[in-house]
Amino acid sequence: MEYLETLPTEGFNTDLMSRNIELEAQGLKPKFMKTGTTIAGLMFNGGVVIGADTRATSGSTVLDKMCEKLHYIAPNMYCAGAGTAADTQHVNRQISQELALLRLNTGRESRVITAVTRLSEHLFQYQGHIGAYLILGGVDINGPQLFGISADGSFKHQPYTTLGSGSLAAMSVFETEYRDGMTKEEAMEVVRRAIEAGVFNDLGSGSSVDLVIIEKDKVDYRRTYRDYNRKAENSGFEVNFPRGVTPVKNTYQLVVQEVPMEIDS
Repeated sequence: MEYLETLPTEGFNTDLMSRNIELEAQGLKPKFMKTGTTIAGLMFNGGVVIGADTRATSGSTVLDKMCEKLHYIAPNMYCAGAGTAADTQHVNRQISQELALLRLNTGRESRVITAVTRLSEHLFQYQGHIGAYLILGGVDINGPQLFGISADGSFKHQPYTTLGSGSLAAMSVFETEYRDGMTKEEAMEVVRRAIEAGVFNDLGSGSSVDLVIIEKDKVDYRRTYRDYNRKAENSGFEVNFPRGVTPVKNTYQLVVQEVPMEIDS
């Protein structure tokens, strides 16, 4: 293609934009996948809190209101996934099985950095084509740890982080309310408000808030920690309309003929 001859050799690379322009000129319009999620994680004094919303979407359609986005990795760590739901579930399940085999062979507790390395190496092989953006948190012999992992395999260690389409709204809460040495209860409330910010400001995020609190030798997974779409209960008030309110246009009579059944003894 002609755009390959004009690619910049340094600085900001716009090759994908040039490619898309040429494909559109040929009548081949690229399709882009829109995903929606809000996940967030925060370290406190003695552990890690990870939160996520529960809405799964396909474009503008809500496919699942109670999607689980907090995935088990090991007894001492969990991982929140944003992006393509199938990719995040498959990747986390694969790494969880690898860590389980490693624990059986060594007899030792899984290390958080081991999970991060395995996830990063796996995602890097596919150069971002696996749509899995992850927040991994856990507690091991090195204490509480929190990592954000992108689909291209890059990762970063931070005291708090957010990912997903509602991440900017969630990050605004963290930037305002985070401080060092927070208690577990304080961290839970900050993460809850961060996920709520994504739920109420991002159309791709919604439904409920799930939390998992990871401490030394203890994991507390709170499914539906907050629920904003609960169906209203029936108050018991009934309206009885008298006969004749709705006009009858046609009347049909259905005759059911009984057929004797033969029973073999």
